[in-house]
Amino acid sequence: MTKVSIPRTFRVKSFGCQMNVYDGERMAELLGEQGMAAAEEGDDADLVVLNTCHIREKAAEKVYSDIGRLKREDGTSPLIAVAGCVAQAEGEEIMARAKDVRMVVGPQAYHRLPDMIDRASKGERVTDTDMPADAKFGALPARRKRAPSAFLTVQEGCDKFCTYCVVPYTRGAEISRPFADLIEEARRLVYQGAREITLLGQNVNAWDGEDAKGRKIGLDGLVRELAALPDLARIRYTTSHPNDMSDALIAAHGEVDKLMPYLHLPVQSGSDRVLAAMNRSHTAESYIRLIERVREARPDIAISGDFIVGFPGESEQDFADTLSIVDTIGYAAAFSFKYSPRPGTPAATMEDQITREVMDDRLQRLQAALTRDSHAFNRATVGRTCDVLVERTGRREGQWLGKTPWLQSAYFTGDHAVGDLVRVELMDANPNSLSARVLQLA
Repeated sequence: MTKVSIPRTFRVKSFGCQMNVYDGERMAELLGEQGMAAAEEGDDADLVVLNTCHIREKAAEKVYSDIGRLKREDGTSPLIAVAGCVAQAEGEEIMARAKDVRMVVGPQAYHRLPDMIDRASKGERVTDTDMPADAKFGALPARRKRAPSAFLTVQEGCDKFCTYCVVPYTRGAEISRPFADLIEEARRLVYQGAREITLLGQNVNAWDGEDAKGRKIGLDGLVRELAALPDLARIRYTTSHPNDMSDALIAAHGEVDKLMPYLHLPVQSGSDRVLAAMNRSHTAESYIRLIERVREARPDIAISGDFIVGFPGESEQDFADTLSIVDTIGYAAAFSFKYSPRPGTPAATMEDQITREVMDDRLQRLQAALTRDSHAFNRATVGRTCDVLVERTGRREGQWLGKTPWLQSAYFTGDHAVGDLVRVELMDANPNSLSARVLQLA
């Protein structure tokens, strides 16, 4: 066993979804509690944590490429930990193939990193892929995030078992964090300067719990409780499943001013045949009716979605049905991907896998339609007045960038500061942003 010095500096590199971003922030806070400092940009770190995502094809190969790039000119490497969903799914293989990796830790076990680092520094190679989610959150330090917008994980895991998805296997069953813990963490975030909190979960709208009076509540109840925090200005949540959009949550969109008019609700396909093969448990028609109900509650709401093209057996007519649902909904934003077979999922062994050429063509056509609608949504907001949350400086002197209530990027000039809520008029629309004119501080 080769001993190494206890690391003094670290870097956490996160890939993939917002849940991974949250986990990366929490790992950084945990390492900071152990007396380590984040390495300055461009400096070599004693410890590097690669916080991985397993959703896309060749995710593991990307990990090995990143590990190779960490090799120093003298042939040595920092202390390397592979965390996240690739670690959970392929930890043993990573340890066998990548001798420079000293630690493999799954997404529900990273609270044990300090002990793992201590053992790795003594020469051990350590793997921990247990899945006690509640224990993880109870062991993490108090939040120290200082930013105008912050993530708060309220729910983890998935019980839906879509046939293309590895999340139930890498994140485990659905669990909801306790109400009191979430309110306390939110209070800390607001105290540290957060004006906006985004509630996170693999199926965030499946969250449920008991409030301070012991009453059973769902995500709508949690949103209402958070809205009572005086210095919290905005609330968002992602990612949702259509089957968990309750009547009460839909109503909250029309009744809670602090709940922003933006809903990310993946549909994946517009074909009922493909949706059934995906085990999505909803139809195109039920999804459309659901969006109609949300828009009845909040007419100005921006709808975002996820799409997969080239799922096994997808015909040209199935794809045409997807283009049709895009035309019907009119998405303000969307994420679209080619189907990617994940080992261990039912879809990976289905017959009639679609060729890469067909998937490429369909993705281009889908993205053209989505870009058209995104630009149309942005153009439709020109002339509106709204508050923009200032997040950072722009490229030009005196320029600032922030987010509108509809999660659009807006840029403007003036004497402002990060964290300000600025009243603006939206002046001009680009496909990915809008220019704005400042009216007054909100």
